[in-house]
Amino acid sequence: MTPPKKPPATEVRAERRRFTAAYRQRILAEADAATEPGALGALLRREGLYHSTLSKWRAMRDRGGTPALEAQKPGRKPSGKDPAVAKLERENRRLTQKLERAEKIIQIQKKLSEILGIELQPEPPEVDE
Repeated sequence: MTPPKKPPATEVRAERRRFTAAYRQRILAEADAATEPGALGALLRREGLYHSTLSKWRAMRDRGGTPALEAQKPGRKPSGKDPAVAKLERENRRLTQKLERAEKIIQIQKKLSEILGIELQPEPPEVDE
């Protein structure tokens, strides 16, 4: 007798709902017009929304009007910094660290030459540009 076959393991993920700005405006208008007791709850149940979502949409509308109700892209928001500037800043940090390391090595070489009594050539004067 063979054991019964197990159904394949499937993962079911609910797709996140996306609301257009027009839909959000319509729901907010209906919610603002709901004056009878229980009317707002009925609206939320009918649409499958939470009160917190409605509160968020109201705050968005109050902050920026209709454009604020548009769908936002998920993820990190751009920092506003030019990528070229960020790249140059990273390179500057890297080169500064490299220079500090080189200066330490030179200091060690000077001390070693003093200990061993080796004459070093004088350093050329620094030129400021």
